[in-house]
Amino acid sequence: MKVRFCRKNLRLMSKSAYRKLKDEPGLELKKSDCLGSCRLCKERCFAVIKGRTVSATKPKGLAKRVLKKQSSS
Repeated sequence: MKVRFCRKNLRLMSKSAYRKLKDEPGLELKKSDCLGSCRLCKERCFAVIKGRTVSATKPKGLAKRVLKKQSSS
């Protein structure tokens, strides 16, 4: 499953979630310059999976949500 991360959000908030997920089997992580969610980018950790935004207030929560999406697909 492809998971896209915004580079700026990685620097600001999501880096630990990215690190936790990068070794998960079945996940293909991609870094994009911008995902077009600038307001969200400043406020929450987020990633895009199959065109849908997944977000959380903390990186640990984002990692959990991504893994939950993976197990349900």
